[in-house]
Amino acid sequence: MNALFQGFALGAGLIVAIGSQNAYVLRQGLKREHVLIVVLLCALSDALLITVGVLGVGTLVAQSEELLTLVRVAGALFLMAYGLRAVRAALRAEYLEAAGGEPESTSIKRVVLTTLAFTYLNPHVYLDTLVLLGSIAGQFDQVGRLYFGLGAACASFAWFFALGFGAGKLAPLFRKPVAWQILDSLIAIIMFVLAFSLILPLFR
Repeated sequence: MNALFQGFALGAGLIVAIGSQNAYVLRQGLKREHVLIVVLLCALSDALLITVGVLGVGTLVAQSEELLTLVRVAGALFLMAYGLRAVRAALRAEYLEAAGGEPESTSIKRVVLTTLAFTYLNPHVYLDTLVLLGSIAGQFDQVGRLYFGLGAACASFAWFFALGFGAGKLAPLFRKPVAWQILDSLIAIIMFVLAFSLILPLFR
């Protein structure tokens, strides 16, 4: 049980940080658009990566400098592209206030692909789940590792469901286009900052 609680606490501490994935889940939750699919994809992906890390694969990934560099570059390019998209959304109030005051609807295919991109093109998720959680799980025996991984996965499910469905409570505030413009501006800033933080170490 100690391993379970440690996994939950550490998993929660790593997940509840402002990042590109959380910003996207928040936005989908505010729009109340395909929220269940988004949070399930995020939580299940985390559970998968945590499991792989707990099994010891994270150590091998961390040792591949070429692989980490490739993921960093791909992730940075994706974040910059989404940041530009957020800037455009912030500047176009008509895009944010379509069909009776609701933001423009996005196809389920696009939502799924974007969610997967935010998850698997984000180097931080590999460092957190595969490397960090995986290495800490190594202090436990085989059964303890399973409980540690289960605790971390439970934290992921709890957080994403709370963020995705809890964001809907703020929906009345976001009936105004200016609220969406502010949110998209903040999201754009987050994306650009994270993108530069990913590629900056490559020039050192």
